[in-house]
Amino acid sequence: MTRSGSRKGDRRRALRLAVAQSTVPEDPTDSENLRASGDELRRLMREASAAGARLVQFPEGAITYPGKHIMSSGPSGTLAAADWTRIDWNVMRAEAQSVADLAGELGLWVVFGSVHPLTPPHRPHNSLYVVSDEGVLVARYDKRFLSHTELSYLYTPGTAPLVFEVDGIRFGTALCIEANFPELFQQYEQLDVDCMLISVMVDDAARAALAQAYATLFNYWVGYSLPAQFATTAPATITAPGGRQLARSHTENRPGLAIADIDLDTPDPDIDTALRHARPWRRTARAGLYDNHTVTADPRSDARTSF
Repeated sequence: MTRSGSRKGDRRRALRLAVAQSTVPEDPTDSENLRASGDELRRLMREASAAGARLVQFPEGAITYPGKHIMSSGPSGTLAAADWTRIDWNVMRAEAQSVADLAGELGLWVVFGSVHPLTPPHRPHNSLYVVSDEGVLVARYDKRFLSHTELSYLYTPGTAPLVFEVDGIRFGTALCIEANFPELFQQYEQLDVDCMLISVMVDDAARAALAQAYATLFNYWVGYSLPAQFATTAPATITAPGGRQLARSHTENRPGLAIADIDLDTPDPDIDTALRHARPWRRTARAGLYDNHTVTADPRSDARTSF
């Protein structure tokens, strides 16, 4: 699924990306928590817009990431299927709509995590909403690779990747534990994305390292967004094709932004090398480049135990 958005008359394939670390509440039964996280998202949206950003990315569950014990339908402290009737879905929708309305006012694309309800009795998706600069919800990514707890007690898995386009830049989306499935990121490379947006709800330096590794392996930009309460371990970052970190937010456990420009026609030497040389070469190498260069029935090649 691909959606597009561009400024009229602007043919340069570039934009400014803001990646947020925002406070993610884990108790969706507290409506004031939901309103507070919505307020914080909108404040960071204004900051991103003031800094010239064209798109801002928020963490997994930016409005709320429901705690497994909080949502359990079993006795307190036990794990059981989530009781989704305990959420005030009207407040959830109102906060999401308010984010979309502000996106339209600011002319800002917004990607933010939330819980997306399905028709009962089906469990919801763990999703990323994509809102255009006109304030319209144009796409949704549903997390495909769920953790054991998510699959057992909380969510319905998604089934498809999501690619959307803004100002000539193609974006792919992934959520948290999906960083542990490299085949997903290779799929997005094959779908010709220019930038991956990885939004997480985890306090894990290794997960952040994987995000940087994918920029190195697949030669696209990577935005890594996480909860502000985990920023000391790994702040929000933007990494360039080839693996160089372009921007990072502060390492205090409070909201902030990492901001950098994505430019497909950049003169930056290492990014240019990654885009124009490394990425095409690796595609060629994976497509049978070596088939005509191998030899068979050569005893010096076949013998593995002689010098």
